[in-house]
Amino acid sequence: MGKFIYADNAATTALSPKVLEGMMPYLTTEYANASSLYAFGSAAKEAVEKARNQVAVALGARDNEIYFTAGGSEADNWAIKGYAHAMLKKGKNHIISTKFEHHAVLHTLDALAKQGFEITLLDVHSDGLVRVDELKAAIKDTTGLVTVMYANNEIGTVQPIAEIGAVCREKGVVFHTDAVQAVGNVEIDVKAQNIDMLSLSAHKFHGPKGMGALYIKRGIPFGNLIDGGAQENRRRAGTENTAGIVGTGIAITEAVATMKKRNEKCREISNYIMDNCLKIERSRVNGDRTKRLPGNVNMCFEGVEGESLLLMLDAKGICASSGSACTSGSLDPSHVLLSIGLKHEVAHGSLRLTFSDDNTLDDAKYICEVLPPIIERLRAMSPLWDKIKSEENN
Repeated sequence: MGKFIYADNAATTALSPKVLEGMMPYLTTEYANASSLYAFGSAAKEAVEKARNQVAVALGARDNEIYFTAGGSEADNWAIKGYAHAMLKKGKNHIISTKFEHHAVLHTLDALAKQGFEITLLDVHSDGLVRVDELKAAIKDTTGLVTVMYANNEIGTVQPIAEIGAVCREKGVVFHTDAVQAVGNVEIDVKAQNIDMLSLSAHKFHGPKGMGALYIKRGIPFGNLIDGGAQENRRRAGTENTAGIVGTGIAITEAVATMKKRNEKCREISNYIMDNCLKIERSRVNGDRTKRLPGNVNMCFEGVEGESLLLMLDAKGICASSGSACTSGSLDPSHVLLSIGLKHEVAHGSLRLTFSDDNTLDDAKYICEVLPPIIERLRAMSPLWDKIKSEENN
């Protein structure tokens, strides 16, 4: 089959063999409904509660503060909409977020704006980082909720979450963070970091797809997601996905345990690629070089179309992306790259490479070997590159 390098781990990760092994009994012999009263069902219930504890321990939370969901987008929607309507009872209708959130947050905020909520989106500046003083200045008497992603899904920048949480705590504002990209990659302690709500998705850290979780600090008022049965403390009705929940618990435990070693490896790979690819004419790294996820490389190459770049890399056996997975079919430039001040024509030439335990430094060397000639070939066919060079010479 030739060379194959999977470098799109921000989109999804491979299921861990240990996770698959742990899930298999609940897909085959241990198939009972976890809400049943008989012993067969009680065993499944115990497995669900064990996984709940595993997630809680990984986040520094209590077991009864963890609610399982069908993924990160569902968790984001539930957290934001659930608390937004609860805070209206306190006379609060103002929500603060940022311009480069995942669309699961931005589109949720759009829906709330149509219902009369006031939304403020903070700048993230050229380095892709929120300024805590700007957040503090944006909070007013009617502000009830701040939602800022922990780590960006495209450019990988890691926000000053503890500082943001401290400001929110001081001002009496609830703080939610979309930590889908962060869980398993950075150390998280919801209590120490003053996080009131946190969303995660299992398939970003070698767990099963279609599984996520929402942490909600005890005492935070929020609405039900699905009415019906008594599952998830009567907040989200529906028969539990026992196998998926078990897999989530195993995956997050494994991710936290191997984090340090994995991050050292991924940082070496990413730095190698960034250092070498910056030698390419008119290239740039998007987002802060140090305050970013260890396995994230996001670069732009002027005079290149991202779609063509991805197809040529695919022909060389490299799986990459040119934006977030949820908008990979779009021809519009990334809203994340536009939010850090890039022009449309520059943002179109973006490349995101994201790495995991399975990648090696040899993968990085191969990427750096094949990428420059691909860019040279694409530029040779690009009228935009001709224009750039013409303006440069003039």
